Amino acid sequence: MSIKLFYKSYGEGEPLIILHGLLGASGNWHTLSRNVFADRFQVFTLDLRNHGRSPHSDIFDYPSMVGDLERFIEERDLVPANVLGHSMGGKVAMWLALEHPDLVRRLIVADIAPRAYPPHHMHILNALKALDLPAFTSRAEVDEALAEQIKEPAIRQFLLKNLDSNEGSDYRWKMNLPAIYENYPRINSAIESSRVYDGPALFIKGGRSNYIAEKDEAQIKSLFPEAKMQQIPDAGHWIHAEAPQRFAEMVLAFTG
Repeated sequence: MSIKLFYKSYGEGEPLIILHGLLGASGNWHTLSRNVFADRFQVFTLDLRNHGRSPHSDIFDYPSMVGDLERFIEERDLVPANVLGHSMGGKVAMWLALEHPDLVRRLIVADIAPRAYPPHHMHILNALKALDLPAFTSRAEVDEALAEQIKEPAIRQFLLKNLDSNEGSDYRWKMNLPAIYENYPRINSAIESSRVYDGPALFIKGGRSNYIAEKDEAQIKSLFPEAKMQQIPDAGHWIHAEAPQRFAEMVLAFTG
């Protein structure tokens, strides 16, 4: 059963729907949406189910997220929409384009392929699960505890955006961590579709990321025969955050 997603909207014009990655939220795309994309599009940044301010559900897989997105597009008469997804959100966007091509004007996928992936995030999920959040009295304490398992400050700051509290205490996660943890293998799974999306598609790879390898291009082309492949050499997996100007230029050039 589909659920009603939280979203933020910017600008006016042709619709552009943006989907975040695992453990992200709509706010990750605020700056690009407001300062760049809103000049050309009506931008909708969504919180996918079990993330941000969207409802929680024990069901967490790509078909359910695609159902939520289908409902969002049809209820607002956004057909067809430009759909941009990063990482997990890119797989949602791909699945939507394959199963409901009439809903998608153009597909933009940021640093993810349709294949299955190994469990890259298990150490992060385990670190989050191990925290007894009610025992903490400040965000700094939570950050210090996470640092024992997650050394990279940038990753910790990204994760801490999920932290919610009641007037600076009673800390809790905005995302549905138990459901994400239990369904994590489903998020790593390959896209299963016998269909082809023959509309315009752009796949943007981070040059320092291994999420899209040369061997993935054949599978991408088999599902998305019109796909264009582009790379930002000095960016990693979070290409929109690490190279926002170049990323935006590629998206705007593609959407013309």
